[in-house]
This record gives sequence, C-alpha cells and structure tokens, in this order.
Amino acid sequence: MLMLIVGIIFVFLEVYCVLACDRFFMEKQVMGEFIRVLKLSRTVSVPLQLLQTVSIMVQNLKNYMFSNEHINYLITYPFDFQNEELLSYYISFLRAISGKLNKNTVSLLVKTHGDEVVSFPLYVKAIRFAFHEESMVRTAVRALTLNVYHVGDDSVNRYITSTPHKDYFSNLVSFLRNQSMDLNKLLSDTLLNPGPDSISRIIAAVDEIEDNLYYFSDVVSAGIPDVGRLITDNILMILIFPLLLPSLRIVPDNDMQDGVVTSLYLLCCILRIVKIKDLANTIAAALFYPSEAFTKSSGGKFSGFISDHGFTSECQVPDNDKLTKYDTRHSMVNVPYSSSSSGFHSDGVLVQNDCSCSNLSLREVLLAYVTKGNDILVLGSLSVLATLLQTKELDESMLDGLGILPQRKQHKKRGLIGPVEPSQCIQVMSLVEKREAP
Repeated sequence: MLMLIVGIIFVFLEVYCVLACDRFFMEKQVMGEFIRVLKLSRTVSVPLQLLQTVSIMVQNLKNYMFSNEHINYLITYPFDFQNEELLSYYISFLRAISGKLNKNTVSLLVKTHGDEVVSFPLYVKAIRFAFHEESMVRTAVRALTLNVYHVGDDSVNRYITSTPHKDYFSNLVSFLRNQSMDLNKLLSDTLLNPGPDSISRIIAAVDEIEDNLYYFSDVVSAGIPDVGRLITDNILMILIFPLLLPSLRIVPDNDMQDGVVTSLYLLCCILRIVKIKDLANTIAAALFYPSEAFTKSSGGKFSGFISDHGFTSECQVPDNDKLTKYDTRHSMVNVPYSSSSSGFHSDGVLVQNDCSCSNLSLREVLLAYVTKGNDILVLGSLSVLATLLQTKELDESMLDGLGILPQRKQHKKRGLIGPVEPSQCIQVMSLVEKREAP
C-alpha cells in the first residue's frame, strides 16, 4: 500500500513539473524529499520511479535542480546496476542532465579547488559504462560526453585530459582495436567457412567500427586541443603502428590475405572520417618505411607477431576493464623522398610476387599490390591512395613524395619554387612509444 502511494505521488509530480514553475519545487524542497525517500527505500521500484521522475523534472524545469548537491548525491548513489532496467533509467537520468549543461550549469555540478576542477561526478560515473555490452548504454554515454566537451569550459577541459581521466581516450582506441581484430577474425572465418549470415555479421561489425570513428570525429570537432592530441597519439600508438601498418605486408608462410584487406579498409576509414592534420601526415610519412620498422623492438619501434587470425599484433588486447595504458611523446624524424612523382621504380618490386619482401617500404608494397596483386588487393591499395589524395589535411609535399600529387599541382609547385633536389628531406611528426615503468 505504501509503495502504491509513493508511486502515485511520483506520477503527480511528473505531471505537475510539466505544468508548474520552479517556485513550487523550491518552496517544498522536493529534491530533498526525494533523497529522504530514496534512503528509506528497500525495494528497487522506488529508485526506478524516482530516477524516471527526476529525469522528467530535469528536462522540464530550469536550473533550480542544480542549485544544491541533491543531483550529485543521486549521481553518486550506489544503485544496484545488476538490475538492467535500473541501469537504463540511471543512464537516461545522466543523459538528461548533460542536455542542460552550459558554462553556468556545469559550475554547479563540479567541485573546484582554486581554478581547477577536482571532482566531476557526472562525467566520471558516465564513462564507467562507456564499454558496456549494451549498445544503447554506450550510445547514451557518448552523447553525454559530447555534451560535456562542447560546453567549452577550460577548467573542465583540463580535468578530462588529466590523469587518470585521460585514460578514457586510450581505452576508446583499445576498444576500437578489439573490434578491428574481431572484424579480421570474422573475415578469416568467412573465407574458410562461409555461412548464411556471414555477410550481415561483417556489415554489422563494419558499422560499429565506423560509428566509433565518427564518434572520434565528433569529439575532435569540440575543438579541445589536448583531446585532439590524445586521440591522435593513441590511434597511432595502439592501432596504426603496432597493428595496421605491419599487417599490410603478406607473410610468406601465410596465404591468408584478410589481415591485409582489413588493414587497408581501416586505414581508409581513419583517413576519411577522423580529420586530424597530424594524424593524416604521420600515416602518410609512415608509408616511406618498411613494415619491419614497426615490428622491431629497438629504436622506438614495435615488436610484433602473427596472431592466429593473420593480423600482426604487438600484444593481445586486454579486456575492457584492463585496457593497456600508453604514454607517448613527440619526436622529429627525417623521411627522405624523391620529389618526382616517377620516383618509384617497380622493377625490383614486381619480382616479389607475394609482396612479402621485408625491405620494401609500405608505399612500394601498396604499388606492388596494384601491379601484381589480386582484384581485392588492387582495389584496397587504390582505395588507400585515392583516400590520401582526397585528404585535405595532408600536406602537398606528402602527396608529392608518395608520387600521387596531381600534375596540375606539380607544375604549379615547380613554377613557384623551382625544382626540388631528390635528396631533400621533409620533417614530419612521428611518435615513439614510452611505456609506463613497471
């Protein structure tokens, strides 16, 4: 009977908050009463109804809801998230709050020491569910984080890029790496034993990967420089250098080409979707090196092995709650290139029918696939080169070095600055891995 009465009260308040003004809720201290009821509750039905009611109130009332610590108390309350329905209501509650964020309201939800944010429960609690098995939960968390990033508060931006909160971005890339390896295994299994639902499963996996990359793009669009650098560094250090680039070369004792195909596809997606200048130029610069440059353990390069799935990998990707953390630093390296678009000589490459020679640069490997590969490798390699050509963030000097700078731009360049010596080097940004000390 008591639970029925409480339910009726909650329903009444849901209707009233749509019609009434903030003054009623302020005068009656409704949020304080909600907290008192929550503390006394012994069944899951009360928290369920309370979260639903407060979510409606947040969406319909003004900023009164944030004027005290009641909202943060609800955010940090130890709900039983084993109950899936309760978790769903809780995530909806957090997302509703994030929809009201601006430079004024965010200051009511954080704790500060001087000019620095020291606590932001809404953000911290939300990203704990960023890799939940339920896709709707992940989607809601990402929408919430984007609302936070687009507030444009400098102190909040420093908080989310500080330790340990910046690990969220490396965990995102590790999650993407997991998905990439799953896609590669799916392709491998399909080639060996195609099933009736193989194509639909591959399409679903591709859609998830592209959704993640579009999320990265949305995060970058918030215009937070430190976040852009974190995303760039982690994509390079966790995904591209140790996994995708070494997998571009076919291994002689493994005639499975699905690792190459997956890598070509992912490189195209990253260049096409994640519009970061440093990222695009670093990927292009890496093509001047042989694949073994990314699989050696010395000199800031990466050690690797061929996994059971045909994908070159430095290490097995850990579970979501034990994702590897990376720290990186920038260094400058010289990448020699010929200024002539005809600088690539295929004679020495075409004799490598399997394109497996370890001393070939990745650029030469791609061009060898175009001339000697099967239809899939030809299409994949041309797609990468075409994507590089269409990437506006890429410097023209990179396109010229790769031999794909359009003739019109070549003539314009030579008319303005004269011929370039073949021995000229360009400075490009690269990354050297710096692991945490054990």
